[in-house]
Amino acid sequence: MLSRFKEILWAPKLTPAFTLFILTISFMATMIIGYIRYLTGPEYALSALFLFPIVFISWVVGLKAGVFISLSSALSWLIADIAMIRHFSHWFVPYVNELLRVIVFLFISFLIARLKQIILIQTELATTDPLTRIANRFAFTKFAEHELNKARRFGHPVSIIYFDLDNFKSINDIHGHSEGDKLLKCVAKTVQENIRVIDIVARFGGDEFGLLLPGAESSAAYAVGVKLMRKLNQIMKQNKWDVGISTGLVTYEKIPNHIEEMIRRADSLMYSAKKRGTNIIVHQIVKEKVTKNPFYHL
Repeated sequence: MLSRFKEILWAPKLTPAFTLFILTISFMATMIIGYIRYLTGPEYALSALFLFPIVFISWVVGLKAGVFISLSSALSWLIADIAMIRHFSHWFVPYVNELLRVIVFLFISFLIARLKQIILIQTELATTDPLTRIANRFAFTKFAEHELNKARRFGHPVSIIYFDLDNFKSINDIHGHSEGDKLLKCVAKTVQENIRVIDIVARFGGDEFGLLLPGAESSAAYAVGVKLMRKLNQIMKQNKWDVGISTGLVTYEKIPNHIEEMIRRADSLMYSAKKRGTNIIVHQIVKEKVTKNPFYHL
């Protein structure tokens, strides 16, 4: 699902044990740098070395952890300077230096944590449909390209479902756009609750949705299409929405070069289903040659 798409290198999921581990390693690194400071004497300014653990922790774990490592860095440097107090003109010089240094460290930690937050927000906006909170077309295609590469490597089939809500415009015209928005949210929620974790559903725009089923062969994908159509029709009847579903379903045993090819074929089948009526699934299987299964009519 969409959460899998967002698990990228700069936004990993951290377990408490791993968080404690990297915090411990980073803390030890600050102590080692402080010891190196003591060994090399007061002439060498090595405080820039502290930026590595500070930036790393602030980015991976967050601001609070960054503040902790910033303070431990300043403390480590201060201990080294106190051990060499005789080299300073006045006893308070190390304290003044570390006060200024810790301000810089904290500022850097804040900037890094804030930068990551901004990137995550922008990623959310770029990959999520704002109304239904499922993936948008951009996220769908990126995720799908990754799955197609896996399917080619391991020889697995891939299925794609493209469905459209028949007569949706009448809901907006008669009941208002708020009711139409409610319907779209209901559709997204229903689909999400009835697919696997490895599947992804996206709103392509308006009342059109796409669903990728990695590893799903023809009979399994067909069963999913029928199940979703029945679930959605049940929801429509419960809410007294006079809306049907037209679905195009393609199972690729011969994986295409691009996801857009899959989307175009499924879209074409969806329109073919729409021409036959409503609550219809038209299914194709793409091997070396295209075969067409009998269409399903609810």
